[in-house]
Amino acid sequence: MRSAHRGFSLITTLILLIVVTVLGIGASQMVLLSERSTRFDRDQQIAFQAAEAALIDAEFDIRGPNTSVNQRMASFTATSGLGFMDGCGTGTLRGLCLPVADGQKPVWYSVDFTDESASAKTAKFGDFTGRTLSTGTSGIRPEMLPRYIIEVLPDTTPGSSASAPKKLFRVTAMGFGPRRETQAVLQMIFRKE
Repeated sequence: MRSAHRGFSLITTLILLIVVTVLGIGASQMVLLSERSTRFDRDQQIAFQAAEAALIDAEFDIRGPNTSVNQRMASFTATSGLGFMDGCGTGTLRGLCLPVADGQKPVWYSVDFTDESASAKTAKFGDFTGRTLSTGTSGIRPEMLPRYIIEVLPDTTPGSSASAPKKLFRVTAMGFGPRRETQAVLQMIFRKE
């Protein structure tokens, strides 16, 4: 009788050990996935906030007051499109774009927002306003400064005068997270008073 029960407790213990091990591995995978998801959300929030900062910087670029010697508020009158170029300008006209014709890709879709060269088509945060934003690879902050473009558009709202057409400005901004690959794009329409 005794020989029939031999090894039963060993097999039971091994099965329980395997079940506990599988549950432990599953729990650790869930914790790692949760941590990655949380980090992704945090990085997206940083990129989103950087893009919002670029929209505000563009608003200061359009409206002023600016402390930069490169300020270009004269380009942004309610009736003028002075300095805006096809395909976006460079240099002091960097980021000033004329919209494309209907049926073509929008300017903001074809411009490289990650280009930091001297011939970049996008304006960097603070280029024309003198404002600063802390960036870098250490800590939890954007890896690089957000960038934006400004398109001049006709104001077609009811009540606008056809003889002296007013202008609207469409600003498209891209912010970056702690890694350059984490990006957020925001857009606003701005009417200068």
